[in-house]
Amino acid sequence: MILEIAQVDIKPGQEAEFEAGVAKAAQYFKRAKGCKSMSLQRSVEHPSRYRLFLTWETVENHTKDFYGSADWQEWRKLVAHTFDGSPSAEHLHETFKGF
Repeated sequence: MILEIAQVDIKPGQEAEFEAGVAKAAQYFKRAKGCKSMSLQRSVEHPSRYRLFLTWETVENHTKDFYGSADWQEWRKLVAHTFDGSPSAEHLHETFKGF
């Protein structure tokens, strides 16, 4: 399994609109090939900063199957106008689980 963590900064005052867009877009991620889970977390210290956590079977499920697809384009239509700069993302794989 691959964990994608995307950091997204939102224009101040557009947080509720961004959250609503993410909720609407959940359907696109749910049906994406290899996407197993989706979660959005909001920073306590920086309330306009979010992290989107997605679990994929493979990196390619995100970078080749989903990125650029029609569903990805719909996702961007729902939320991109709220972005304050470009989101950053990275993919991780678990090497140790303590408990």
